[in-house]
Amino acid sequence: MIVTLIIVCEAGFWVLLAGGLALRYLVKMPRTGAAVLLLEPLLELVLLVATAVDLKNGAEADWKHGLAAVYIGFSAALGHRTIKWVDVRFAHRFAGGPPPVPTPKYGRERAVFEWQSAGRWILAALIAMGLLQLAAWYVGDPARTASLRDWQTKMLIVIGINLVIAVSYTLWPKKAPEGHLPPGGADERERGQAGTARRPPSSW
Repeated sequence: MIVTLIIVCEAGFWVLLAGGLALRYLVKMPRTGAAVLLLEPLLELVLLVATAVDLKNGAEADWKHGLAAVYIGFSAALGHRTIKWVDVRFAHRFAGGPPPVPTPKYGRERAVFEWQSAGRWILAALIAMGLLQLAAWYVGDPARTASLRDWQTKMLIVIGINLVIAVSYTLWPKKAPEGHLPPGGADERERGQAGTARRPPSSW
């Protein structure tokens, strides 16, 4: 049941996301669209309650309950970012919104981006570890929670990988090729040139 509910929650996330964005940009009902998007956290709440009830009814804490905790943690930490990422692209494609800002590729900008990304993934792992610990305490029997401990170890690995990636971009930043402009640099230069071209001579 838990695995099925995880699949339902994931499918429901994308259905609510698509419906909310369609209402906001295609049907021109921004408030209704925002209300639909605000329903997203209810999916994680339903999964959390179902997992707790399953454990309370005597189910052994196995990999399925660990997976539910991990899913909730990552949805809580990364869900808003995912919604924002899709929202920008949906608005650009269907509502004439500005184009998405490209991911920086070089130097300090890329290092900052990697640390921001690592921070979100680390937060997700920490939330998952906290939920796993709460589940272990709730069960109260170390012999029945070995699978939850295994998931906590996996979350530590996730944290370590993200730290290694972020540190590598900090210590060994990728250098931009000659003449490269940072994201938005070309637009700024073009706007400046256009403004200069439109500016009337001072004698006018």
